[in-house]
Amino acid sequence: MDRKQIQLSVPNLDMKIVDNLRECIETGWVSTGGRFITEFEQKVAKYVGIQDAVSAQSGTAGLHVALKILGVTVGDEVIVPTLTFVAAVNPVKYLGAEPVFMDCDSSFCMDTDKLKKFCEEECRFDGNKLINQKTGRTIKAIVVVHVFGNLADMEKIMNMAAKYNLRVLEDATEALGSYFKEGRYKGFFSGTVGDVGVYSFNANKIITTGGGGMIVSRNQAYLGEARYLTITAKETTPEEALFFVHGEVGYNYRMLNLQAALGVSQIEKLEQFIQTKMANYKTYEEQLQHTEGITIIPFQEDIRSNHWFYSLYIEGERFGESRDELMHRLIQEGIQCRPVWKLIHTLRPYINAQSYKISKAVDYADHILNVPCSTNLTEEEVKYVCKMIVQK
Repeated sequence: MDRKQIQLSVPNLDMKIVDNLRECIETGWVSTGGRFITEFEQKVAKYVGIQDAVSAQSGTAGLHVALKILGVTVGDEVIVPTLTFVAAVNPVKYLGAEPVFMDCDSSFCMDTDKLKKFCEEECRFDGNKLINQKTGRTIKAIVVVHVFGNLADMEKIMNMAAKYNLRVLEDATEALGSYFKEGRYKGFFSGTVGDVGVYSFNANKIITTGGGGMIVSRNQAYLGEARYLTITAKETTPEEALFFVHGEVGYNYRMLNLQAALGVSQIEKLEQFIQTKMANYKTYEEQLQHTEGITIIPFQEDIRSNHWFYSLYIEGERFGESRDELMHRLIQEGIQCRPVWKLIHTLRPYINAQSYKISKAVDYADHILNVPCSTNLTEEEVKYVCKMIVQK
């Protein structure tokens, strides 16, 4: 194969989408109203097995609204992971609350053993509120991120939430299509276990609307409040709507009909995309299984993962190149790859925030390399990437 450019994670679109976009243009419904918004919300809700969903302009906007409807406010604290994209944490600060950073386990998701110890040893429960003994602030919620398509241990998290009166926000922006195969939540999709869940349709996600997000919940009151807030809290009775009555400070967060027109087409291909992701992951696994110093991180066996991102653990001394050396070599060869995110508790805006016994996340930040995983990646291209990896 001649040298070629292979991107990390790109959209998988086809020209059939044009018919939906043409309808938006011809009817003039290109903004925050139109039939595709409702249709996309309904299709996502049906796919994940709940009654309704509320669209948003981005996953970040969805997370912001979700935290607000869960009651997070100025002076509260929210337990968050340090190994995730920063958009999972920034909305905590939008609301004037403070994050407390938690470590990850081997699946990249929040370490529930450390979470339990933190609640037991660093906090006190007064029968209604969990109080951080170090700061004296109330811990209101937990943001659980399902990283790379894996799922956090929601049984343990929901047990702790019930014990300490905490709200649970599932950041499922990377995990649309992942669901539990065993346990109390068997058959539950990511985002539908906690109080509120959020998906993302950014261009690098498993399905895309260019940008966009979706808020889901089994609590209809939460969804009603989310819908209200995302339309700038505009009252909806005919008279109030006519005179632009807004009941509180809301947000201009509604998804565009143009975006939803893409989503309506994409959601129908989700299962096909997941099967491609799984097949390509297996090819990586087969091609690299005998390469000393490289381990492909497995997805959990008790879930059906969407296999969104593939992660290699690079042991530099055994492999003969450090993670960064391999990464830069692949990039020079036209193969896009990246390290896992810089840990959020080390970023300038959060350097003074509280963190609790972070260790596994540090190890992953030093050794993980994410490699191409697009749903239009061919088996031949995966083998080419693997060939270039081992060809030092």
